Amino acid sequence: MRSTPNEFSFEGNGTWDYETNADNINAYWRVGIERAKPYESIISIGMRGFGDMPLSETENIDLLQNIVNVQQGIITSVMDKDIESIPQLWCLYQEVEGYYDDGLQVPDYVTLLWTDDNWGNVRRYPTQSERNRTGGAGIYYHVDFIYEQMSLAVEREATRIWILNVGDMKPYEREIEFFTNLGWDATRWNPDNLDSFISSWAQREFQVSPSVAATVTDIVGNLTRFNSRRKPELLNSTTFSVISYREAERVLDGWETLKNASTNVYNSLSADFKPAFFQLVHHPVIASANLANMVIYPIFLKSAKVDIVVCVKLIAAGQNNIRASQARLSANGLADNVETFFEEDYNIEQQYHTILDGKWDHMMDQTHVGYYYWQQPMANTMPPVTRVSPKKQVLAGVMRIAPEGTLGACMGYNCPPPTVTLDNFDTFGTRYVDVGSGGPSPFTFTVTSNATWVKLSQTEGSVSPSAPETRVFASVKDWSQLPAGMSSATLTFKATASNQQPLSVSVIFTVTKNTLPSTFKGFVEGAGVISIEAAHTTRNTSVSGVSWKVLPRYGRTLSAITPWPHLGNNEANYTAGTGPSVEYDFYTFNPASGNLTITTYVNPSFNAGEKDRPIGFAVQVDSQTPQALYFFPPAVPGGFPAAWGGNDGFAANNIISAVAKVTGVTPGSHTLKV
Repeated sequence: MRSTPNEFSFEGNGTWDYETNADNINAYWRVGIERAKPYESIISIGMRGFGDMPLSETENIDLLQNIVNVQQGIITSVMDKDIESIPQLWCLYQEVEGYYDDGLQVPDYVTLLWTDDNWGNVRRYPTQSERNRTGGAGIYYHVDFIYEQMSLAVEREATRIWILNVGDMKPYEREIEFFTNLGWDATRWNPDNLDSFISSWAQREFQVSPSVAATVTDIVGNLTRFNSRRKPELLNSTTFSVISYREAERVLDGWETLKNASTNVYNSLSADFKPAFFQLVHHPVIASANLANMVIYPIFLKSAKVDIVVCVKLIAAGQNNIRASQARLSANGLADNVETFFEEDYNIEQQYHTILDGKWDHMMDQTHVGYYYWQQPMANTMPPVTRVSPKKQVLAGVMRIAPEGTLGACMGYNCPPPTVTLDNFDTFGTRYVDVGSGGPSPFTFTVTSNATWVKLSQTEGSVSPSAPETRVFASVKDWSQLPAGMSSATLTFKATASNQQPLSVSVIFTVTKNTLPSTFKGFVEGAGVISIEAAHTTRNTSVSGVSWKVLPRYGRTLSAITPWPHLGNNEANYTAGTGPSVEYDFYTFNPASGNLTITTYVNPSFNAGEKDRPIGFAVQVDSQTPQALYFFPPAVPGGFPAAWGGNDGFAANNIISAVAKVTGVTPGSHTLKV
């Protein structure tokens, strides 16, 4: 009806409370319709509170129903037309969606504008019974997974109106163009040709060759993938594990590779095209990489003996806090690194603002570091860091020993020997032990093993306040020379420092040699887990013309899979175990207990209005009974489940973990069916 709250704040009379101020609000709406009468318009009906909030805590469906009826009368009297011929929409946003699900009546000729969750996950699509409404349906969408979510809107006939909320237009020019292209001709696009849009766009915008455009396509694809693992504004020092599976290190490797690729393309362009590439591609890459490095930072440690450079990635804010708790002097250097990256964030922002003599000044002014809830913070705030005393010796001695996979640090201070484990199917093939400084005294150290099969990356080194860490890798020289089963060795770290007693710390290195039949093909357990990319199926079985289709570049790592076509099987459900399936052959060395935990990572898809048919799938191991997983928890109409929000919720991670427990799985070959 009008732009509220802005216009009402200047032109309205009284309070924005329909129960006490209906006459003034009705007059305000009438002015809006009179103003719109000469123009081609879509009139938005309904009412919400100021500041994107619910109308009131006590409002009810009857009140809102009355408001809509009054609005229909205003529109009819001003427009002097058949009310059903006047384009209107009702945006069923948050609590209003709940009112609709609870029985709120919307005129059939009004377009139902369904919305996402503010994070790119559409909450509701038209059900089969709603698709014959004369007003049809549309989508109000915040820019995110445009193709995946909006193609579902096309299939479910929510195509009457599409509205895209981009927040700031400048950073989303490419996405806006694709959104309008998809809306203009949705049949042109499918999961297998989306890369062609980016490639053609890059060739047009930067005048590059098809091969360079392919590189740009990879850059854009990985940029959006990396940032979707965790919303950048919600990234924190605990997002990626600093002790398990070298997750943080691998995340940093990806950002470093991406930044280098973008820099190479940027440097290869002529001066005429560098500003556009910087604004559209390079800036989001280097700004996002810097933000990640604010919590994940690479340092280079030089081996004293073999004179090679070993790149060791350390979590800046996260590792700073951990290392301070471990009394490791390197915590202070990591605190410095956090400050450096925090200052670089501003430098990158200023680079954007000063390019082309300030053509795009202030475009990146919005604060973006240190979110506490969905609204932007008043100022960018640096991740919290901790420091240890650089002048006072740790109580237990000069040397700190921190094995991989643990939050603790051992130093011979009544500390039992820690254990690190490795098997012959482990992805990394090594385990490391960090040798760190516990204060101002420099020291030298040696590393020895009581087993000849152990391979060490170095056997001696030095640590000092200026070089406070060295990482020693342990592995197996030749697995073929080890017997099947478990073997153990003791790694002994000895430190020598001036005017101090020698210090010795032992670490138990236990390795397991598993035997795999030469005929087996599939996924093999390593380090106690079996990790499977969804697209790497052993078998893909269709039922009634429906099968599982790969969505390239979708998800955290490689891709995703989805039932295709989405509306196959006449939109009917399948009983668990009877529908289209994908299978994965796997081999486990699981002990006799036979207990397995199966975690499937799925997009945080809402139930989309299907109250009696919640979205779900089933998992099955071998011939066991399939387990149905309805992964989106129930919530009040128009609301969210508790697990949706927060810094580690569904929306922040773009992931729901669907977990199934399986028993009776003996060591050997098995099949997982989804």
